[in-house]
Amino acid sequence: MKATTDTFVSQLNRGLPSICLISGDEPLLVGEACDALRAKAKEQGYTERELYFVERGFDWQTLRANSRTLSLFAERKLIEIRLTGPGPGPGEGAATLIEFAEQPMQDTLVLIVCDKLDGKALATKWVSAIEKQGLLVQAWPIELPRLPGWIAERLGRHGLQADKGTCQFIAERVEGNLLAAHQEIEKLALLHPPGPLSSDAVLEAVADSARYDVLQLGVAAMQGQAARALRILEGLHQEGIDATLALWGLNKDIQWLARCAHHMRNGQSADAAMNTEYVWRPRQAAMKSALQRFRGPALDRLIVDAANIDKAIKGVRRTNPWIELQALTARLAGVRFKRAA
Repeated sequence: MKATTDTFVSQLNRGLPSICLISGDEPLLVGEACDALRAKAKEQGYTERELYFVERGFDWQTLRANSRTLSLFAERKLIEIRLTGPGPGPGEGAATLIEFAEQPMQDTLVLIVCDKLDGKALATKWVSAIEKQGLLVQAWPIELPRLPGWIAERLGRHGLQADKGTCQFIAERVEGNLLAAHQEIEKLALLHPPGPLSSDAVLEAVADSARYDVLQLGVAAMQGQAARALRILEGLHQEGIDATLALWGLNKDIQWLARCAHHMRNGQSADAAMNTEYVWRPRQAAMKSALQRFRGPALDRLIVDAANIDKAIKGVRRTNPWIELQALTARLAGVRFKRAA
């Protein structure tokens, strides 16, 4: 069964799974989901916890042996397995997790935590076994349109109320940094008693904690949000992000768009084309919007522009790569970028 971090607690209230996989790149949401499962497990008598970090050379045989042995001091135990990458690797690791899923152990609960799983990883046998026999929880990022509502709900947990404009202001300050959002909410709860929050109080208390991600850049541009995309690009520049990395973020989406457009010309739907190319699910809505705007020649020009920016970064072309990145970002967003004279 699948769940998100929004629905996870309600799923736990209906019963603990024998095995649970929590994946994602949002440390706050992943951590909260793990805490919720540990708390529910403790309520039901899982008082012993064994923690394993899977790194190169990990001894899966020892884990298997320990998993079948109960402690003298506890009737039930939780085995927590933290993968250092998005999966256990082929061979013994995957086989062990499949065994844990298909042959659940009495009085033993297995929790597996890993990085975000892409389309290929979600199709692997070990993930499929866990989804079929237990619970797969994916911690999706809170994108900007949802972030004000998320902030309002979190403020409400502390008895604080803020209007939409105030929540939007906080969201813009912490965009891309959910831990910072959590910290600002906790700070506001310490500084102010329950009740309405004034915009002046929030303005004074909330720091500018926005941390832009190169992967947000392409999403904003594909959604046609030119101003926001250019603001993200400028944030990356100010943070000292290398132009090569910013170009990689844009070019990855442009290449995806070009390949998906090719599949669509051969008769596939946009959804089928994106699934064929393993486009990450959180990007599919934005990419679908861009696929409706762009045709082959326009995408070909974007590919050529990206190649020219790469040459500028390497010094082959005498031009400012950041100015060229601005132009590419704007064109991907559907806006003709005018350079200053």
